[in-house]
Amino acid sequence: MIDLLRKRRSIRRYRPDRIEKKSIALLIEALLRAPTSRDIQPCEFILIDSPELLDKLSTAKEHGSEFLAGAALGIVICADGTKSDVWVEDCSIASILVQMVSQSLGLGSCWIQIRNRDHISGLTSEEYIQKALGIPAHIKVEAIVSIGHPAEKRKPVLKATLKPEKIWHNGYTEPYIASSPAKKGRGL
Repeated sequence: MIDLLRKRRSIRRYRPDRIEKKSIALLIEALLRAPTSRDIQPCEFILIDSPELLDKLSTAKEHGSEFLAGAALGIVICADGTKSDVWVEDCSIASILVQMVSQSLGLGSCWIQIRNRDHISGLTSEEYIQKALGIPAHIKVEAIVSIGHPAEKRKPVLKATLKPEKIWHNGYTEPYIASSPAKKGRGL
């Protein structure tokens, strides 16, 4: 898993190839296996492979969703807001798990934030998507994850660029210092 995480990058350009049904089945399984608070399972997922719908959803917010038009698959990550007060967290967990499984299958993916974003029409991004897909108001839209065969190759984030100063030990007053005697000061 750590190797997948080390290599995973947000991919925003895709080849036109379709995703195999076997891979889609694994993506669905990942979504359905995502843990939720108290196992309430408020999440709902809408798979979009229609080029026309992907194009329409690529305008869901003012900036940062246009690349969805080139993806083979978009997954609208939603939840029944009446079932759980932590649906946002539950949706976020499902989103990252489906992205990690995408990575393991050689696919690229990218998160598109929808909650608390605006559409150019004056609607919120959520309202725009609810209207476009016939989603009832109590089903809240957190995000869309774009998935496809990468048409770009991005280098992994270098370990040297990680920020170990964000790690604390036994409270917020003591920096975590790597246990390795070879490392002096803060580090991972």
